Amino acid sequence: MRALLMLSTLALATAAHAAEPPVDRLNLSASASVEVTRDVLGIAFSTTRDGADATVVQNGLKQALDAALAEARKVAKPGQVDVQTGSFALYPRHDPKTGKINGWQGSAELQVEGRDTAAVAQLAGRISTLTVARVGYSLSREAREKAEGEVTGQAIARYRAKATDYARQFGYGGYTLGEVSINSEEPGPRPMMVKAMRMGAEMSDAALPTEAGKATVTVNVSGSVQLKR
Repeated sequence: MRALLMLSTLALATAAHAAEPPVDRLNLSASASVEVTRDVLGIAFSTTRDGADATVVQNGLKQALDAALAEARKVAKPGQVDVQTGSFALYPRHDPKTGKINGWQGSAELQVEGRDTAAVAQLAGRISTLTVARVGYSLSREAREKAEGEVTGQAIARYRAKATDYARQFGYGGYTLGEVSINSEEPGPRPMMVKAMRMGAEMSDAALPTEAGKATVTVNVSGSVQLKR
């Protein structure tokens, strides 16, 4: 009796599957891009100290960092000029022959970035206790989201146009949307090679020359469509 019931169920399932129209799916993707001027300037300042006494080296780093922080805080504004300390390290120096500690080395870093690029660049000439280590431009979240909003519609339109064209070329009358995903490619920071330098008194208040350049924001649409006769 159980075997008969199982055979009947299998027959019904097979008949139902045979009655379903064939499903023809097509996977495709499309994208759209736009170039946007990078609007956030970041500068990393750093310094190193070396000496026989760990406390002296540490105090020297702290004094240099405190002086730089005091200067940076004069122009700090949330979102416009953001200031934060970076790495602060102190480690022993060993004699290559004996392996014993014969001194101490250390480094300290200050990071400044913001959309007020003129104020950030100006700090390069006002901070004298640290050297300019790295400079780079990036894209703010607001600028990136605005750019994404501009090109998302273009990417979707291209996706639908592709689906219509491919359906026609394969001999179908149209399509219905299946599973679709939309994602964006975030541009990374654009580093600028800058020779480490210390600004002397004669260079006081001289802004660091920089050029923002462009970033490409891309939105990708990918997924599948069901082709219709």
